[in-house]
Amino acid sequence: MTIHVKDVMGRVAIAVLEDASFSEIIGAMKRYAVGAVTVIDADRRPVGVVSEDDLLLKEIDSVRHSVSIFESPRQRREHQKAAGVRARQLMTSPAVTVTPGTTVRDAARLMHDRRIKQVPVIDPVTGRIAGTLHQRDVLRVFTRPARDIEADVRARLPEGGDLTVRVEQGVVVLGGRVRWAYEAVAAVEAARSVEGVVDVATEIEPVKEDLMVVPPLM
Repeated sequence: MTIHVKDVMGRVAIAVLEDASFSEIIGAMKRYAVGAVTVIDADRRPVGVVSEDDLLLKEIDSVRHSVSIFESPRQRREHQKAAGVRARQLMTSPAVTVTPGTTVRDAARLMHDRRIKQVPVIDPVTGRIAGTLHQRDVLRVFTRPARDIEADVRARLPEGGDLTVRVEQGVVVLGGRVRWAYEAVAAVEAARSVEGVVDVATEIEPVKEDLMVVPPLM
């Protein structure tokens, strides 16, 4: 079973409007105990995100007061944020989003690559915000019952094989025998692809080693 964002996402859309004030943003972060809020337009479509890092620029004197004609585009943007008082001035844009149909694996990869802890979930038809996905939501896949993980692993293993599967604290242990070594490798990769698997250990014994044809040296 493939787990999607809709299976783990928070149904509360943690968002503020573009004209929300600095204090309103802080209030929303405190109320929901989050480190970022989505900024939405009048049609509830995400246009950016304000994070704690964006707000902290207010407290960095060198950013607030030091301006140079030699500053980089990044430094210029930080100066603008430090001087901002509304969400539209403080936000990082565009917003990185996912849909309810995005797989949790893909969402996790996106969050890791972009170094973000939460993303707004949008309706794929209207583009409006429908919820929020947090890192802790993604990590919930690792609390799946062992029997569910075992069933998913078995469903992905080749049919007709003589393999055993057991799950110990999220670690899948594969045992039994296969004809070729490559079949053992394929079984391990199949088990790793199941959501909620922490690691895969193998006790599989191949009957025969794979034959490798080495091309002649030129």
